[in-house]
Amino acid sequence: MTRPHWALELPPLPALSADTEADVVVVGAGIAGLTAAYLLAQEGQRVVVLERDEVGSGETLRTSAQLTASLDFRYFELAGIHGEDRARLIAESHTAATDEIERIVGAEGIECDFQRVPGYLFAPPEQQDDLRRELGAMQAAGLDAVLVEPPAGTRDLGPCIRLDRQAAFHPGKYLRGLVGAAGRLGVRLFSHSPVESYDEHGAVTQAGARVRAAHVVLATNVPVADRVKFSFRLEPFRTYMVALEQTGTLDLAHFWDTLNPYHYVRPDGDLLLVGGEDHGVGRADDAEERYACLETWAREHFEVGVRREAWSGQVENTPDGLAYLGRTGGVYVVTGDVGNGLTHGTIGAMLIRDQIAGRENPWAELYDPARLPRGNRLEWLREGVTAASHLGEWLTPGEDGDPADLKPGEGAVLRRGLKKLAVYRDAAGELHVHSAMCTHVGCVVHWNSGEHSWDCPCHGSRFAPGGEVLHGPAREPLAKEELSGT
Repeated sequence: MTRPHWALELPPLPALSADTEADVVVVGAGIAGLTAAYLLAQEGQRVVVLERDEVGSGETLRTSAQLTASLDFRYFELAGIHGEDRARLIAESHTAATDEIERIVGAEGIECDFQRVPGYLFAPPEQQDDLRRELGAMQAAGLDAVLVEPPAGTRDLGPCIRLDRQAAFHPGKYLRGLVGAAGRLGVRLFSHSPVESYDEHGAVTQAGARVRAAHVVLATNVPVADRVKFSFRLEPFRTYMVALEQTGTLDLAHFWDTLNPYHYVRPDGDLLLVGGEDHGVGRADDAEERYACLETWAREHFEVGVRREAWSGQVENTPDGLAYLGRTGGVYVVTGDVGNGLTHGTIGAMLIRDQIAGRENPWAELYDPARLPRGNRLEWLREGVTAASHLGEWLTPGEDGDPADLKPGEGAVLRRGLKKLAVYRDAAGELHVHSAMCTHVGCVVHWNSGEHSWDCPCHGSRFAPGGEVLHGPAREPLAKEELSGT
């Protein structure tokens, strides 16, 4: 897999090797899980955290690290879907999440380069009416939004909506600080402890260790062991980022455009991080072309030089633009980041803290994970039909060609009789052969040459070349198969 810009060594943690008890077991050690663990420990709860891999090995470190109330869904869209009162709550919750991160940074002395910065939303000439419509919707939602000329160091942005007091930080350093702060409060953290199953009384790891707990929090981007409850209400996307050398002078700020697919930008030291060019998971395999598109777009608007880094991440969209956060079915979930996982994850942690503590939270109804998507449910149904259509791939031919033609680092789906096989040749020349059937609901996985993974186009599960699960909702690895005659 590509190494994200924010990657750094985080504290090694032991695996859970024996049964234990806690008040709360949190599954997942990204920003949502660690923030929830920290806040609940502050409430006096005994907390255990279980992480499948290592701290931050999910999506937290693959973001642009923008903390903002400017969201992927426009506010005029959100007001149309949810109403103006809820739009104000949406803006309030994301603003409060950034404030909470700042509070934790200050209280715990976390050195993570946190600073307040402005954000600029801009649009191409043909979308200027929508930009002014968004300005009015942001102001109606209570945001301090003004229309300004573009800042120095940019090219051809046109008029911009400026939002002050957004924020930037280093998410890896923040996670490292949260691990230390949570540990000082008595939180017990375990890595390499993937969860096999859960219920409202606790969780069981694949190694058979059980955590008995009064409360279970699932903070794994997509809830583990979920067959249909959330995966059919999420639309997974791959999103791409490049880090380009800055050749001009640009103050630290966030930038977003209104194109589809959209772009998002922030400086970091002598680099400019540029992201976007999203597509549905498993529905394209052209990473290098998308990185090149980001570079081309960036050169039109900023002064940049050569590319230093490139990586991709995964976002989970919802039909109504809001995450699913809080209690449902006897457990608590944080899922559906909609491209704003850092603030949605923090909102979820704050909300779940209040629910477990028995306090009212003004955002509980807004983010209710049991809700049906508000607004245009045809979009939800459309994605469900699109995902289901990929089941028909079992009736189509696999890729032509001989597995002997695969070069080191290449993968392909090949048909052998009634089976489709996911075949990969590693750097040493050895072939790895697995069933191409995703272990979630049985769709055919596709090869992702940019991340060297098998990606499912139905619900976004991803697997390593060796078949191991990289991203849910699948929890079982791809089944091993034999390829005779090679």
